[in-house]
Amino acid sequence: MPVKLPAPIRYALPGSCGLGELGWMRNIGGIGLVILLVVAATWPSHSHAAPDDARAIVARARQAGLRVLEGRRLTLVTDRPARAGDGVEDLPRIFDEAFAVWCRHFAVAADSLPDWHAIGCLMVDAERFRTAGLLPDSLPRFVNGFCADDRFWLLDQSNPAYRRHLLLHEGVHAFTLTVRRLATPPWYTEGIAEYLATHRLEKGAEGRERFVSTPLPDRPDDVPQLGRIEKIRGLRATGDEPSLAAVLATPAGDHHDIAAYAASWAATAFLARHPRYAAGFATVERGPLDTAFNDRLPTIPGWDAATAARDFDAFTADLDYGYDLDRCAIDWSAGRTPGLRETIAVDATRGWQNSGLALARGSRHALEVTGRFRIGELPAGDSAAPTILESEADGISLRWYRGRPLGRLLAAQWIEQPERGRPRFEILAEGSRADFTAVADGPLYFKINESPGDLGDNAGSLTVDLSPR
Repeated sequence: MPVKLPAPIRYALPGSCGLGELGWMRNIGGIGLVILLVVAATWPSHSHAAPDDARAIVARARQAGLRVLEGRRLTLVTDRPARAGDGVEDLPRIFDEAFAVWCRHFAVAADSLPDWHAIGCLMVDAERFRTAGLLPDSLPRFVNGFCADDRFWLLDQSNPAYRRHLLLHEGVHAFTLTVRRLATPPWYTEGIAEYLATHRLEKGAEGRERFVSTPLPDRPDDVPQLGRIEKIRGLRATGDEPSLAAVLATPAGDHHDIAAYAASWAATAFLARHPRYAAGFATVERGPLDTAFNDRLPTIPGWDAATAARDFDAFTADLDYGYDLDRCAIDWSAGRTPGLRETIAVDATRGWQNSGLALARGSRHALEVTGRFRIGELPAGDSAAPTILESEADGISLRWYRGRPLGRLLAAQWIEQPERGRPRFEILAEGSRADFTAVADGPLYFKINESPGDLGDNAGSLTVDLSPR
């Protein structure tokens, strides 16, 4: 007798009912879960809607007076009236462009999936879809979006960019569930959907807007209403940002608000982009996307859980738009005891830099800084050339970043166990001249005060003379 199982695990965006989507998994019991995994292992790896089913859905939609927009990889059914400039007609084409990016990410040849096609419902009035038989009563409650294999549903959004993001988020679920048979821990399931859905539109040579993947968005205007970076910064400010270990252990059903989505996206972006982990993480992603996914992370060459945890905390502490993980990778080596006078070069193009000097807690030091460096440029006017901005160690008051003048030299130590909140850098001194006291046994770090997304147009360095007090 066939075993009747609940539908495979499905995931939705913030506000959806976690228990409604995932609660059954906690309630089927150990034997049921074993049966589920055994049966899931026999599912085809490239399942997709049968052509007859797709044609029936389209026919039913048109009979109900719904609009049907078709692309190569997506059929979109909607009750949203046609409105000039709202971008809805472009969604199937943008979905096709995003599909190519998803294939590249997972090293899947798009040509190997000639028949892969998803069906999405963009709903203003969900009851119209229910009446037409296009919104099954068996689906759990959801607030924004829901995916079941290669079919997904989302409620319409007032913001076109956020509407696209929701549609692509559910599209990533459809892709990973059917093409990759995804059954990973929740942090990766949701994190990779956020990571691969994040994008901006850019006008091509022909004047048509095209999909540009921006897993770490460059500007707030590219991702209106998304709020992932702002949420992480808010959690850090209140001391509520989870550790990497906590994110990896996120329970099923916890993705019911933006905090969990933001943390899962941050962990995925960190592992996929950090130079210490990116290549190994890509190899893990191209292997089985099953329940043992977390157990494969230690197979990343050079993986050390304590170092990864520290790297993640440093990433979330300074996270901002355009964050450059290559320029902000940190050397955590222990360093040596400083002599009577030490000279350290601080590169203006990088984030926190290890001085190579290990200070003793309570020891007092003085620093004097010389040098001048490029900190960027002001945009050109109609007829003028760009104005090069330069700074010395005290920074420039023309712009401020996180409460300090742009370009100001910062000196800090890493605090592994602060009195509250996550581990972080504690700034001990700043500017061209300062006395300070070491607050930990460990290396002294330097950087200039600037957004980690704006380091690429800098040039030059500062010279720090460090001596004991």
